[in-house]
Amino acid sequence: MAAGAAAFGPIVVDVVCETPAGYDSAGGPKLLDRVRIQIRRMHYSRRTETAYVSWIRRFILFHEKRHPLDMGAPEAEQFLSWLASEKSVSASTQNQALSAILFLYRQVLGRDLPWLDDVVPAKRPAHLPVVLTRDEVRAIFERMDGTSKLIAQLLYGSGLRLLEACRLRVKDVDFATRQLAIRSPKNGRDRAVGLPASLVDPLRAHMEVARRQHESDLARGAGSVALPGAIARKYPAAARELAWQWVFPASRPYRDTDSGELRRHHLHESVVQRAVRAAVVASGLPKRATCHTFRHSFATHLLEDGYDIRTVQTLLGHRSVKTTMIYTHVLNRGPQAVRSPLDRLDDPPRE
Repeated sequence: MAAGAAAFGPIVVDVVCETPAGYDSAGGPKLLDRVRIQIRRMHYSRRTETAYVSWIRRFILFHEKRHPLDMGAPEAEQFLSWLASEKSVSASTQNQALSAILFLYRQVLGRDLPWLDDVVPAKRPAHLPVVLTRDEVRAIFERMDGTSKLIAQLLYGSGLRLLEACRLRVKDVDFATRQLAIRSPKNGRDRAVGLPASLVDPLRAHMEVARRQHESDLARGAGSVALPGAIARKYPAAARELAWQWVFPASRPYRDTDSGELRRHHLHESVVQRAVRAAVVASGLPKRATCHTFRHSFATHLLEDGYDIRTVQTLLGHRSVKTTMIYTHVLNRGPQAVRSPLDRLDDPPRE
């Protein structure tokens, strides 16, 4: 194992790589700053930026701060193998590290190296999703309240991912058509989903409270919100408009380091995660249910109700119907629809 492996862990400062032979580093930004700049140019999410920078930093530290231009296939494969064998990371985590290394070489260093194509991504094991019964969903909701309950009900009622619900803006809610517009989701493809009729009044009341909070923020010189892409440059006043505010704003504002403005972020997802976990424990359910379990349950219950799989695929925003097919394995029309020969032993003989 490389000596740098011992340094694996959270690091708050940029690493300083050894300058490779024939490479002049004077006058230019640091390597990780170049990574951040390129990620923002390509409009990747801030979460992707954080993850990629972290993996690239760890890759460099693992190899004792050698510059990536002085490394190649053996170093990348050694790092990825170490993650799997020594750190026991999941296949998805290992693939994220590989994606970060690919981004570094291709998009930042401009090296389209053939050996990167030979690094085979780890195969993710196929797991059946945890699905709740309708009674179990009801039991969890009975032990929740407030904003966390409303968001959890949206996850189950509309099939949303947790971040999709937290990132809803006022303009994305259409009460007239009972629809929610899901912008910039995980796969980058916007979609529209239905708003359950039972949530219209609770959501309307919640948004009225959020509106009054926004007006109060404006009155004291705050009320700004982060905007996606180039919206802030095109429409400077949009950051304070009600339409762009979060449906579920955080309870406390923060000072943006770039603009100096006093802003509100959306409610942090950990607030809902903790509330759901507490409700699951309080209900005594023997299942390891999380916020994402509501999305699994939404899809399964729609299929149980007779909706076709293409409709469910569209509502979930899956690129391929193969992804949605996993829910057919937890329906009664799946393995449980087959009657075991053991249960037929006492049947009368066939003529």
